[in-house]
Amino acid sequence: MQQQQDSNNAPLISQQAVFQKTSKSELLKTPVRGYNFNNELEKDNLTKDINYDSLLDSFYSTGFQATNFGEAIEVINKMLRWRLSDEPMDGTESEPYNDINVRKQTKCKIFLGHTSNMVSCGVREIIKYLVQHSLVDIIVTTCGAIEEDLMKCMNDTYLGDFNLDGKSLRLQGINRIGNLLIANDNYCQFEDWIMPILDQMHKEQVEEGKIWSPSSMINRFGKEINNEDSILYWAYKNNIKVFCPALIDGSLGDMLYFHSFKYEDGKGLICDLVQDIRSLNNEAVRSKKTGMIILGGGVIKHHVCNANLMRNGADFTVYINTAQEFDGSDSGARPDEAVSWGKIRVDTKAVKIHGDATLIFPLLVAKTFVKYHKEQLLKKEQEKEELV
Repeated sequence: MQQQQDSNNAPLISQQAVFQKTSKSELLKTPVRGYNFNNELEKDNLTKDINYDSLLDSFYSTGFQATNFGEAIEVINKMLRWRLSDEPMDGTESEPYNDINVRKQTKCKIFLGHTSNMVSCGVREIIKYLVQHSLVDIIVTTCGAIEEDLMKCMNDTYLGDFNLDGKSLRLQGINRIGNLLIANDNYCQFEDWIMPILDQMHKEQVEEGKIWSPSSMINRFGKEINNEDSILYWAYKNNIKVFCPALIDGSLGDMLYFHSFKYEDGKGLICDLVQDIRSLNNEAVRSKKTGMIILGGGVIKHHVCNANLMRNGADFTVYINTAQEFDGSDSGARPDEAVSWGKIRVDTKAVKIHGDATLIFPLLVAKTFVKYHKEQLLKKEQEKEELV
């Protein structure tokens, strides 16, 4: 049947398809705008550095993952600034949370989960800053992060290339992590350092009845390394628990394997995982609000999320990773999947940034934690001046 046509001979069905009328919608409220570098060319700005703060602010309206970055800034800032005093007090509130001063001091508990490669690379220094200044409350990571934080206090990791030949590196005793290089001698030195500590820990187990957990072992390593470059040192100093459910999956596991041959079966060093699952879950359950910042996937992502399941979900969530969800992996799962499990609360804003954390996380920390930290330091200085 011949289609009805208008005076311009265009088929009516085509016109209707192309010129579909737009209805009023709340969706259409934020215009897309990128950063205007012409602002930098104004006379007063010619001798100044580029306004990177404004540049990062513009990401929110840029679109795609830049917008997710902007949303993540908002979520983390809310995470940092929330106080229990922001919430109305009902008649069922028990002590001490019925005290307004306690409520003003009660903060959101921040769980930072990260994979070991974040410590292999320079993100280690970013994480160390957060731990040094008690800006996060709980860390969940993997074995490689523990051993590499300690080994970096003894020897450097070096820049290499993704395309270096594996066979050639092996013959030279050099290990590759992406485009990073670690001399195998570092692991030998690590063994020399840690074996006497494991001996002492075993002695305390036998003589004092001490039963170690992964987090208490890590706390001891932080004490023993006694180096301000170390994440674990600052975690020990600031009483920040570091959980590592896969403690034996790395060089530290190799050291524990070798150490076990010093003793008869069943009489070696004991590590109790159940202590830690109870401790981690209780950290979530007993918190008034929780926030999750998770760099990467795998065991650390699930472990942080599952702890928050015990309180019916986290209140603030930011994921940064490159994994995709099409294969059904937890690593690639978007926040909405965690909502379905009760690991993220249904009424909260959760953000995933699809990208490399080495690019994203330092910028995110600069726009959130560092600004917040400086505000708190300035506030303390002002309070001191008022007392004088």
